[in-house]
Amino acid sequence: MESDPGGCGARRIAHIGLGSNLESPVEQVRRAFDELDALPQTRLRARSRLYHSRPMGPQDQPDYINAVAALETGLDPLPLLQALQGIEQGHHRVRRRRWGARTLDLDILLYAGLVIDTPELQVPHPGLHQRGFVLHPLRELLPGDFVIPGRGRLDALVAALPPQDLEPCR
Repeated sequence: MESDPGGCGARRIAHIGLGSNLESPVEQVRRAFDELDALPQTRLRARSRLYHSRPMGPQDQPDYINAVAALETGLDPLPLLQALQGIEQGHHRVRRRRWGARTLDLDILLYAGLVIDTPELQVPHPGLHQRGFVLHPLRELLPGDFVIPGRGRLDALVAALPPQDLEPCR
């Protein structure tokens, strides 16, 4: 993990991916926005629209609702990850199979420009650059010329995506 350029106690911006496809997914994601805003030393700065997308993994599951949140946080990356997992547990998240159905999935996509590669956490999120259901909502919150460490400019990543079944929710 790189050193913390913000120093001890600094407030940093983290981008969180949200997804749900079980038990009223729109409500799961909307409730999660409020819960993110209520985390210690954390404030919800912005949120994308909700998007409807086909499952990335097994196709024998419902479609997803996805979004991205920008948080200003004083939490370091691992405590933030633990807090996100606590929110998932509060939504009765059960991990049965990889990319399977879930009540709520919260992923740290970006954290203050850091590159983190530990067994517990990888930032930028490893699949970020290939997932339209992440890149499109992220583009709502960041300028197109934003550079995702190790992956390139956000607008170029979005332009390189294959056509997808992704629609903003009404």
